[in-house]
Amino acid sequence: MKIKRYTAVSMRAALAQVRAEQGADAVILSSRRSEEGIEVVAAVDYDEALFVAATRQRAPAADAAKEPQSAVAVLETARKPEPEPVPRRDATRSATAVRPEAARTSPVSVAAAPTRPDLGYVAMQRELRDLRQALETGLAGMSWNDKRLREPLKARVLEELSAMDIAPDVAAALAALAPRRTTLENPSHISLALLAKYLPVVDDLAGVNGGVIAVVGPTGAGKTTTIAKIAAHWCMQHGSQDLALVSTDGYRIGARDQLMTYARILGAPMHVANNGKELARVLERLKSKKLILIDTAGMGPRDVRLNEQLAALQLGAARAQVLLALPAQGEGHALEEIVKAFARLKPVACVLTKVDEAASLGAVISTTLRHRLKIAYICNGQRVPEDLHAAHQRRVWLVRTALQMNEPRVRVRDEAYLARNFGRAPAHA
Repeated sequence: MKIKRYTAVSMRAALAQVRAEQGADAVILSSRRSEEGIEVVAAVDYDEALFVAATRQRAPAADAAKEPQSAVAVLETARKPEPEPVPRRDATRSATAVRPEAARTSPVSVAAAPTRPDLGYVAMQRELRDLRQALETGLAGMSWNDKRLREPLKARVLEELSAMDIAPDVAAALAALAPRRTTLENPSHISLALLAKYLPVVDDLAGVNGGVIAVVGPTGAGKTTTIAKIAAHWCMQHGSQDLALVSTDGYRIGARDQLMTYARILGAPMHVANNGKELARVLERLKSKKLILIDTAGMGPRDVRLNEQLAALQLGAARAQVLLALPAQGEGHALEEIVKAFARLKPVACVLTKVDEAASLGAVISTTLRHRLKIAYICNGQRVPEDLHAAHQRRVWLVRTALQMNEPRVRVRDEAYLARNFGRAPAHA
């Protein structure tokens, strides 16, 4: 077996040297980065039996705390001849020696010594893992640079959407819809146009502006304030005689008092329901009202009482339209949990709340696009009802706001992020 070290400025150059000198059958034993570049150890005429014998050897106890040997060192150790065995002392000269017959018949067995991890094998695994990661990173970077050359417009869309904190999977789906060529003087407008075009919004609020509407969502999402804004808009257009408010929030201290205050200001009645049966009876008494708004208890996706709350709402208000309050300042994984937790109620749309408190809108926009969850209203403040806006009238404003929130930062993501998310080839089964 022939072992040789190669040093080059990059992994690709080192692999080219190995292939040129040792051929396609060469085996990479280790790789590491040094001051001179990338150092690769390769072997030809690979002897697997020799390697297996080497990896089975136990490291001496004195070397257990040392740094693990490389795969090359293990192979070199396997070549060394084993030391001559020390002659055994005659058992007859020792008064404490155990005769073979006694050893065979003794009921006490000696416990086997615990096996130590093979340090050479562990080192080899680590080196191969590092080599694979280096190869994948290099290939992803080359693939991303190739995409920039072949599809510059698509690559630019991916860069700009990523700078707006749009999730990689959503950015890739939108970039796939980008044209191959454009006549626009400023190609950056393509990203905004794609977001504005495919942002899911409720185009006609007539479907969610009457009947029974329940607003659900996690704690602190702004459900009660949203209900007050919707109720105030209704009163401005139709008066308060056909409006009723219902609270099912018996958990949070002061929740019903807050809704009662809004009801008193608007001149609308407010009712309380503690469970599904009570809610059904309340809605039966209010069936003559044209708009009934139900304020529900705020519970997190992992709250053990959430299923009970959802079941009560399904039992008492099976025909209610459900609006999901989605806090715009939430992180991507948290918003995903919220949408999945309340999917059981099949929300007809969502309300983006606390837009004014968000540092970035990329996560909430990505969530609505990924789940095709239509946006009915946008709330960007605490004023009632001024800070409630129909989403179809603020579609472009929302996209421009998402862009402006990221302008003070670096607009373009670093190359490693882009290559990692958009340069990797699909995995094979």
